[in-house]
Amino acid sequence: MRGEGEDVAGRFEITPRGPYSLAASVRFLKGFAPAAYDGGGVDQLRLAFVADGGDEVAGVYVHEEDGVVVGEVHGGADVGVVRCQVARILSLGADGSGFPRVGERDPVVGRLQVRYPGLRPVCFYSPYEAAAWAIIGNRIRIAQAARVKASMARELGPVVKVRGKGLHAFPGPSRLARFEGFPGLFGRKAEYLRSLGRVATEGKLDAPYLRSLPVEEALEDLKKLPGIGPFSAELILLRGAGEPDHLPANEPRLGRAVALAYGLDEPPAAEELAETSEVWRPYRTWAALHLRAALEEETREISGT
Repeated sequence: MRGEGEDVAGRFEITPRGPYSLAASVRFLKGFAPAAYDGGGVDQLRLAFVADGGDEVAGVYVHEEDGVVVGEVHGGADVGVVRCQVARILSLGADGSGFPRVGERDPVVGRLQVRYPGLRPVCFYSPYEAAAWAIIGNRIRIAQAARVKASMARELGPVVKVRGKGLHAFPGPSRLARFEGFPGLFGRKAEYLRSLGRVATEGKLDAPYLRSLPVEEALEDLKKLPGIGPFSAELILLRGAGEPDHLPANEPRLGRAVALAYGLDEPPAAEELAETSEVWRPYRTWAALHLRAALEEETREISGT
């Protein structure tokens, strides 16, 4: 039930194109360490994030009604902006009606689609937040980085109440542009985060801007950010801006995931991996996610750290 005294800014609806399951998104998000998600419920989401284009906090209660994804927006952010952002976070902005055909062309992917019905990538709340995670997590364990990021949200970020529960969002770009440091960060990370905040306030990390560029150009621009290398640039574009069709060639776990799923003795070379992924177009990011999900279920190497 809605909490007393809570103001609802508005509602929105998104009709998925192609197979989609909100429950699959919830399960994925609960195992996604950077999110540190503990929203409760298997068929609903409570999200808090700084809305695209500024520092206004948005809280969103997301659920399904007869196959339609419904969002209830709390806080002062523009409802239209929040709708677009949630669509990107849940990979609902892309037309997924052709994804089953990838499984028909590649039986391995097809079996994973059956194993994880309706699964799509669940992205970071923004490319800005994905970049912040990349900087925070550099050269430390995933679990440690998740604790630092969650602590920054609790102590530095805005709070919004969603159906009776107060949620902390990661601090917005303007706050990070004045950032001086935080326990758990070392080296030049505070400096890199300050620079990231300034770049984000200039719109250079907006998802529509990044997606408007050719993929290789966007990746090269992202690698110019202090503290961002090839792996992090792909993370920002694929899991921040929501690019659905790029092979994450710098993801070290993907080769092992392919070896496991295809019954190979060892991870394929880069050229072999690129050749294998051709039949996944135009959903190479999505197919790679399914392979990574199977690897994680087998090894528990991320959730167990």
